[in-house]
Amino acid sequence: MRTQQKQRLYLVLFIIAGVSIAIGLMLFALGKNVNMFYTPSQIVAKEAPTQTTIRVGGLVVSGSVKRQSDSLAVEFVLTDQTEQIAVHYEGILPDLFREGQGIIALGQLQPNGIVKASQVLAKHDETYMPPEVAESLKAVHQKDSP
Repeated sequence: MRTQQKQRLYLVLFIIAGVSIAIGLMLFALGKNVNMFYTPSQIVAKEAPTQTTIRVGGLVVSGSVKRQSDSLAVEFVLTDQTEQIAVHYEGILPDLFREGQGIIALGQLQPNGIVKASQVLAKHDETYMPPEVAESLKAVHQKDSP
């Protein structure tokens, strides 16, 4: 091989290595920011990781919302019409948050089985339901029907 061909080969290998490292770093950074969606049934079945940020969605159980009188802390129960999971949130709830409505809570599953939410997202009108919640409810109904 001539000297000029070796230089070109080294340059091509250097570029390929650089692009590979850049792609690897991007995938690593994006992987840390992905929040997986879980239903209450999956959480009860211990499919969700603890101490990792996840999204949990379902319907707020009627009569389950308990507000602290001296703080912004709120506890409520989510259901996918099969299982139920308790959620603890400290902050101002969205205006559209109410019992019987679909919501998604972003937070961490604690070892005691309670989701400590850092953010609560409520639906924006009467006909909208978050796609993940609608799919999980549809899957539950398909399992129940023969």
